[in-house]
Amino acid sequence: MTEAHEDQWTAPAANAALDATVRVPGSKSITNRAYVLSALASAPIRVRVPLDSRDTRLMLSALATLGARSEQTADGFLVHPLDAAGVRGDEVTVTMGNAGTVARFTPALASLGNIPVRFDGDEAIRRRPIGPLLTALRRVGARIDDEGRGAPPFTVHGDGGLRGGKVDLDSSASSQFLSALLLAGPSFDQGVTVRLVGDAPPSEPHIAMTLDMLRRFGATVERDGSEFHVSPSKLSCPEYVVEPDLSTAAPFAAAAVVTGGTVRVQGWPKHTTQPGDWLRSLLPALGAKVTLDDSGLAVTGGPAIPGVELDLHEVGELTPVIAAMLCFAEGPSLISGVAHLRGHETDRLTALATELSGLGAGVTETADGLRITPAPLHGGVFHTYDDHRLVMAAAVLGLRVPDVRVENPGTVGKTFPGFTSTWAGLVG
Repeated sequence: MTEAHEDQWTAPAANAALDATVRVPGSKSITNRAYVLSALASAPIRVRVPLDSRDTRLMLSALATLGARSEQTADGFLVHPLDAAGVRGDEVTVTMGNAGTVARFTPALASLGNIPVRFDGDEAIRRRPIGPLLTALRRVGARIDDEGRGAPPFTVHGDGGLRGGKVDLDSSASSQFLSALLLAGPSFDQGVTVRLVGDAPPSEPHIAMTLDMLRRFGATVERDGSEFHVSPSKLSCPEYVVEPDLSTAAPFAAAAVVTGGTVRVQGWPKHTTQPGDWLRSLLPALGAKVTLDDSGLAVTGGPAIPGVELDLHEVGELTPVIAAMLCFAEGPSLISGVAHLRGHETDRLTALATELSGLGAGVTETADGLRITPAPLHGGVFHTYDDHRLVMAAAVLGLRVPDVRVENPGTVGKTFPGFTSTWAGLVG
């Protein structure tokens, strides 16, 4: 049985190897990119089977504030192009919550309007990096007032458009900085040419996702190593169908591994740019058997989980669930390449080290990751720091550790509002 309270959820334990089939909701990353590109298009676009969660609702609300209204349909939303003339008032406010895609993807769109737009959100969003993006936007013509903070709250003063052109960008803290400029690039007078400086951005798959979606919406995109160019163009795409969120599928795949059972994830695409698809190559290294066919992905756990060394720089969002899995490994493991996780919803490295160690595991931070030494685990409260991925990690632990009490499970609504009930059904 699983107990659910407003501020705490006891993750259900699995008494036997699982044998279950699940379907996860649409990808948040794809959904919010599709909404932004639809708002920049020349005609309304139907976005089908998108994720419906706090972050995606915040994106639709932000776009509506900027002049791109949307209508709910039977299987998604019809998003209308930006109409700056329809925005009234001396100033409007975009409420970002703790949604990184809203904070990074919409300020450029505010420059296309004609009135000041204030951006603010939860306390956590004020700690997430955005300064390099604001600097780059200024260099292509935006007027932004952040009182030198390089963080929210800030105000974008709309001048009816952006010049665009060439700009250097340090996107090492988040690939979303680069994606933000590229997604808005077709609407700039000169398009945009972005030359990356500094360390390589994390999550190359998310960059590939942005480029792929721009092309599918009709943009002309070129890449030459660390330089990207998007030409000015009119976007169009009669409808866009959102793929299932493969990163949200990670805990379900992990459930098969830690229980030695089988879990089938319906609708897993055969070809995708999503970072979560990396699980197909990772899970066999953890002793699992993985099969992909027309119905989806089937994962069957092996008799044991070996200790491993993993560089997760390109797929950092999988770190919480993978770290939870490795607490059950036969030997020590090392996760590296994920220093950028300190700037996500919370400092994920510190949070994971604290909470996993608090339940008995030997987890320590390194400069860019985690060192995990398995040890006997026990129940207790697992704090989630308003981070949806930590709820998912705790759920994986709870499969084999009775009485894992997950603080604030509702925060998982950021990407999967029905997660706890779906998880209980998986185990039940």
